[in-house]
Amino acid sequence: DSSTMLRRNLLHARRYPSLTLNLLLTPVMLLLLFVYIFGDTMSAGIGGGGPDRAAYIAYVVPGLLLMTIGSTVVGTAVSVSNDMTEGIIARFRTMAIHRPSVLVGHVVGSVLQSITSVVLVGVVGVAIGFRSTDATALEWLAAFGLLVLFALALTWIAVGMGLVSPNAEAASNNTMPLILLPLLSSAFTPVDSMPGWFQPIAEYQPFTPAIETLRGLLLGSEIGHNGWLAIVWCLGLAVLGYFWSTSQFNRDPK
Repeated sequence: DSSTMLRRNLLHARRYPSLTLNLLLTPVMLLLLFVYIFGDTMSAGIGGGGPDRAAYIAYVVPGLLLMTIGSTVVGTAVSVSNDMTEGIIARFRTMAIHRPSVLVGHVVGSVLQSITSVVLVGVVGVAIGFRSTDATALEWLAAFGLLVLFALALTWIAVGMGLVSPNAEAASNNTMPLILLPLLSSAFTPVDSMPGWFQPIAEYQPFTPAIETLRGLLLGSEIGHNGWLAIVWCLGLAVLGYFWSTSQFNRDPK
């Protein structure tokens, strides 16, 4: 049943690619914008020296990879909301299928789409000059595991948002924090360069430790306490999203 629901969601993504493409274009456009328009200025400010666009590409790509996941799962919330409001879930409830398979199909399908989107954004990053020459095979494996875990956590949160949204438009609006939070993190500039009152907002959120961990794995920079913080955030969000989503899904329709 879960395999069937996964296949159903992947077919929906293939037949209606416009939403996925629109969400994917956001991190790609931000990557090109910050590298080619702001790259020299931003790199000079971060490094304290002369402009170095190549250094800024290396800095900004890890953050945009995680931002890509946040953008992609918006489509998951919209898809779940559509299922809930268009009556197909009511039909599934009358069928002799494993009820959690509906959510499993959405989650697994979303994680696969998120990782595919990350790969595409990564290809664009490599095409414009991103290189990870110091990362070992184990670090690449750990980076991939972090991306999958982060995608799983955000997907469960997005599924819960889709379930509580009355329509697709509300679901899209409710998931806006998943796109805005990376802009308020260390994705584009170090936390210590921000105003003192704003630094706690940037530091104590899920994106910043995940970005710093991914940056450390790919570029060989220091990870420090960000590694275990990223894992705790991912596991916490995944568990919270799972119980929130299943409780909402199992409620009797009004």
